[in-house]
Amino acid sequence: MPRQNTHPADYPQAVLRQIEQLAQNITIARKRRGETQAQWAKKLGVSQPTMARIERGDPSVAMASYVMCLWLVNQAEGLADLIAPASDHAALEREVAKARAGRKLAAPRRPPKAPAPPAPLREPAPPATRASQGAYTPAAPPAPPATVREGSAPARAPAARSKNSAARLANDNAAGLAALLHRPDEPPPT
Repeated sequence: MPRQNTHPADYPQAVLRQIEQLAQNITIARKRRGETQAQWAKKLGVSQPTMARIERGDPSVAMASYVMCLWLVNQAEGLADLIAPASDHAALEREVAKARAGRKLAAPRRPPKAPAPPAPLREPAPPATRASQGAYTPAAPPAPPATVREGSAPARAPAARSKNSAARLANDNAAGLAALLHRPDEPPPT
């Protein structure tokens, strides 16, 4: 089967720019050390023309030759970390999205709840009062709905109260309790 290599002219421009930048940095590092292309070529185990191609940024030069240049500069300690799995943010994001999608599919589906009908309007209950002699007079129980909103459902039986009705009843009970605890010499609670 014939080898299918991408021609260097077909590489993305961003890749070619990175290789050229790498080549410029290699050239600067070699010159700062006061060494010739021939000296570096000997250290790398490549020919001097190959070293010249590396410094031109030729993308057809073997990657190992570029890596050896990096190794000559700083022993290429962190080279593998450039593409470490923990640094591969695009793949990590895909894995997280896949895990979230799997969790959503694995969760049992509940039927959607029907919206609760609007609660009927009713008159506020009068607070409990104390007679002037100090005797307790209980507050009247909550009155049945006096008015019903137009288009709403009829009043429900007490056993079928919604959570909102139970909350209102608890508030009414709290107001009644506050009235019971009120002393005649203090102003009434608000």
